[in-house]
Amino acid sequence: MNELTVDVQLNRPVALSVRIDCKPGELLAVVGPSGAGKTSLLKVLAGLMNPQMGQISVGEAVWVDCQHKIFRKPSERRVGMVFQDYALMPHLDAADNVALALDHLPKATRRAEALVWLNKVRLTAGQAHRRPQALSGGQQQRVALARALARQPALLLLDEPFSAVDQMNRQSLYGLLAELRQQLNIPIVLVTHDLNEARLLCDRLVVLDEGQVLQSGPPREVYRRPRNMRVADLLGIQNRFQGVWLGESDEPGWGRLGWMGQHGESIELLASDKGKIPAGFEVSWVIHGDGIRLYTGGDLPAHHRLFEASLSRHRDLGELSMLELSIHHAPSLIVRLALSGPERLRLQAGQSVQLVMDLSYIHIMPKKQH
Repeated sequence: MNELTVDVQLNRPVALSVRIDCKPGELLAVVGPSGAGKTSLLKVLAGLMNPQMGQISVGEAVWVDCQHKIFRKPSERRVGMVFQDYALMPHLDAADNVALALDHLPKATRRAEALVWLNKVRLTAGQAHRRPQALSGGQQQRVALARALARQPALLLLDEPFSAVDQMNRQSLYGLLAELRQQLNIPIVLVTHDLNEARLLCDRLVVLDEGQVLQSGPPREVYRRPRNMRVADLLGIQNRFQGVWLGESDEPGWGRLGWMGQHGESIELLASDKGKIPAGFEVSWVIHGDGIRLYTGGDLPAHHRLFEASLSRHRDLGELSMLELSIHHAPSLIVRLALSGPERLRLQAGQSVQLVMDLSYIHIMPKKQH
């Protein structure tokens, strides 16, 4: 299996210390703020920048081994790369742009092979004969993808590939990438600023900040259990709060969490207790959106808590509404909820509602003590 394994460190021109892996057929999304080191990581993988320490390998092929002075050139790595700005040659038509990646084939066969790849990304014969300026942004990105795949790469790198494409074309490209993944069976590394895109496309998520991997794992797991508040901030997790761990409860496996408001309000909650946090310890905590819903009647399951709240803000986002709910007895405690379905259209700002919180979704992160 041609699994990508990376364990590298750079001190210059930027600081980067990354240890990741990516299996064949897996898509690994790397997210983080500007300056986090995402582009530097791609350059290291592509061979455009060499680390000072570490190793990179794909299967049995060693691309970098700093200890043994092995640094394979970009041309020796079989890397396909798709850029944000397409990087197409404006004086060549789509087929000849793809043919540039086929220099390992006899010259007479390159254009015919390029047409095969353009067909795989669903471009017509007519579009294959057009220059980039005569193609839409989505079509240009398909040409760029065909060119990257025509090299039959051992690794595919996607550098913000869909950010310059309109939403309609973006959705179409997502579908195309999903189909191609099933055929390729190679590691794919995607760098993106779009967190929704990362969650939609990836099998595993890597959160990078200041050149360091803060957390990696399946996207649902990372969002439900961020390692610390910095990860929660970078992921844009809506419901993140401050609190105090109050200690054990009468129920085995559960402890008491003080949910603290900005103006001194406090609500006591039950939360899963692993016995690692001492009483009186200040904590941050988050709750995944799946653990919050509006109450519509019926008995509540165990470890579900009902709150009286006011709808302080209602933003209609088309097929989805974003709600901000203020807890009645602690007005500075604001819970955010994404809601779909026709019932959201009947809600208005200022309306009283009942909110249900599944306490098993609470994830606590102890603060560093000074």
